[in-house]
Amino acid sequence: MRESSNPVMRGVLRDNSKAGGYAGFGTGVAGAGQAMYGQAGQPQQVDPYARPNQPVGTRALTIDDVVTKTAMTLGVLILSSIVSYFLVHQNVALAMPLLLVGALGGFALVMVASFGRKQDNPAIVLSYAVLEGLFVGAVSFVFANLAVSGTSAGVLIGQAILGTFGVFAGMLVVYKTGAIRVTPRFTRMLFAALMGVIVLILGNLVVGFFNGGSGLGLYDGGPIAIIFSLVCIGLAAFSFLVDFDSADRLIRAGAPSRAAWGIALGLTVTLVWLYVEILRLLSYFNQD
Repeated sequence: MRESSNPVMRGVLRDNSKAGGYAGFGTGVAGAGQAMYGQAGQPQQVDPYARPNQPVGTRALTIDDVVTKTAMTLGVLILSSIVSYFLVHQNVALAMPLLLVGALGGFALVMVASFGRKQDNPAIVLSYAVLEGLFVGAVSFVFANLAVSGTSAGVLIGQAILGTFGVFAGMLVVYKTGAIRVTPRFTRMLFAALMGVIVLILGNLVVGFFNGGSGLGLYDGGPIAIIFSLVCIGLAAFSFLVDFDSADRLIRAGAPSRAAWGIALGLTVTLVWLYVEILRLLSYFNQD
């Protein structure tokens, strides 16, 4: 089974590869007549989404499940980010606490979901949305109001939002048309590139301790910072292809409907990363 470069998606695929998922996909339907009419010969209602070997009381994942759960997760995140933004607007001193609580709390929940096999837990996914919303609202205020000059905060944030969903829609078209195929090699290359970015970020943090905080210049607004942001935006965009492929394979394999929460979490993680990188890049072009 092909792995995903997204740790959340990888966990969803792993946890649904046996129970009600790939193991039961394509098997026979022995006993279907008994399931439809029961022992007494009375007709029974049959779940049209049910798959062979699927646990009783569950149904297979559909695209509607993915869209609904993703919309719910993003809706909670947007509401939380709006609240966070206006809290910081009223008191700028709240920017750093909200940013840190949101970032660290969201990261912790992603780790719990990924390594604790709780990607399909709606409480964890929606809690992540709340915490990440705190981060997004605070970081949006910082980039749009404190890091730039002569530009409306609403315009800058609006451009970042349009850019984020534009990239999302564009990559969905690319995936649906098959312009770029998601192969095991493509996934491995993307994963290697993501690891390289993480190493650079950690190296920038370490070097920053010794040269006054400038680090490797990844976030100072200079040419290196612009190139690094463009690379991150590109990686986030290509990550959508792997996310779409993972969701598509889960749907075709008949994974349980609860897997939609894990897909929603994975897509939201990538969307937030893309939004922050686009907002950061826009702030570079509007600095003094």
